[in-house]
Amino acid sequence: MRSLRVALLALGALLAALLTAPSAQAAPLFKAPFPCGQQWTYSHHSAEVRRALDFVRSDGGSTAGTPVLASAAGTATRHNEPGGAGQYIVIDHGGGWTTYYFHLASYSVPSGARVAQGEQIGVTGSTGNTTGPHLHYEQLLNGVGQNIVINGQALPYPGSYYQSYLTSDNCGGGDSGRYWVDTFADTEGYAGPSTASPQGLLYQGTSYVYCKVAGERYEGAYGWNHWWLRTDLDETYPGGNGRGAYVPAYYLSRWGNDEARDNNGTVIPDC
Repeated sequence: MRSLRVALLALGALLAALLTAPSAQAAPLFKAPFPCGQQWTYSHHSAEVRRALDFVRSDGGSTAGTPVLASAAGTATRHNEPGGAGQYIVIDHGGGWTTYYFHLASYSVPSGARVAQGEQIGVTGSTGNTTGPHLHYEQLLNGVGQNIVINGQALPYPGSYYQSYLTSDNCGGGDSGRYWVDTFADTEGYAGPSTASPQGLLYQGTSYVYCKVAGERYEGAYGWNHWWLRTDLDETYPGGNGRGAYVPAYYLSRWGNDEARDNNGTVIPDC
């Protein structure tokens, strides 16, 4: 009888522990780590650590220089491993979940920054031990690599590129006021809609802009444009302000004279 009572007490203690133990936090709704509307192909090989997938652009745009976006909100930290991952960002999403973004050409946020889903955290490159530009992407739970899941759907693990594709709907979440555009060359950004007061550089590639204003007519070998796009610059000159600077819409890759549209053809709104 005594042994039965002891057994029942032990069972009760076990049930109480199970009922009060914290449950594992569900994974964030991860989205693609590259800009809205872009299509990338991806692959996996046996040497990849922690169930990573490698992504390259497959929609005609350049992989190198494309923004890398947070696939979920969290706290970002910078890292650098010249002989391996190169420059990379880790985002802590809470609940044991982290994502890793390797081989960045540059960082777009300071270490310790709180980032929103869809916020640019870096620029795709080929730093570290790699043979060419690509984005090495990982999802970890408590330090253990997980199969990559985007929008609640597990991705396949093809052994080479151009077998599987992913089109991004990472359109910013709470950051819906951004419009993604491609530029055909580096361009200076200015304090206002004219070439006075250069503040820094916007690099060639895919960038976000907020809105447009009419300003000084900008002319070059490929035409002209009087629209200026408000954006955040990739490089700030000493004493300059790279936030909310203006760049000529002349540098948009996909549109002609006096047009200011994003990559989907949407007219960029007035500021």
